Amino acid sequence: MAMLICVPGLGLAQSCLAPTRPFLPSDSQTARDYADIIRGDFEDYIQDIQSYFRCLDQERARAFEEAREVSEEYRLFLGLLDE
Repeated sequence: MAMLICVPGLGLAQSCLAPTRPFLPSDSQTARDYADIIRGDFEDYIQDIQSYFRCLDQERARAFEEAREVSEEYRLFLGLLDE
């Protein structure tokens, strides 16, 4: 009798949270008055969105690997049923 022992790995999905869009005032005087703060907000957003994209890429790769492993486990399971 064949026996399948499956020890699942740590399959923790990441939570990739998109950054909040920076606020851009519609009036040019306010934009000039707070230019340094607004510029910083946009620069932070650009860094954060790049981190977000990396997170999505890592999560996608993890999910594909998990799906491959699950497919293989299912194939083995079906093989056990045929015995």
